[in-house]
Amino acid sequence: MPLSVAAREAFLAETHIAGLAVESGEGRAPLTVPVWYDYSPGGEIRFLTDGDSHKARLIAKAGRFSMLVQRASPTYRYVSVEGPVVWSGPTTLEELTRISARYLPPDAVSGYVQGSDLNVLVTFRMRPERWLSADLGALG
Repeated sequence: MPLSVAAREAFLAETHIAGLAVESGEGRAPLTVPVWYDYSPGGEIRFLTDGDSHKARLIAKAGRFSMLVQRASPTYRYVSVEGPVVWSGPTTLEELTRISARYLPPDAVSGYVQGSDLNVLVTFRMRPERWLSADLGALG
């Protein structure tokens, strides 16, 4: 059963590893990779990556990407979202810290951030346009 707007946005705002997909061209299937991300209901999806990565180049070329987050434990639930890149640029210390804090234990965030090279990181922001979602536990 599809999730309501509020439920799908709340689920996307939870901490999940996202599967990011972007058109690869070259006669190949889309590139699909796991990423850490940040989202607040009603806002943009943000994630960061090495600016010289294959993923970053493909996203810059395509101008859009999609993400899928899921929960495999009962009840199985997923949210898939697609949209255009509305901004990309250098990652700030605040962005790196915020996203890292979603995924790492509190005592590991500082070391991870200090060990990261902000000079190579780029942040992408996507405005969600198309949503697919389901809670398969609601099937009864």
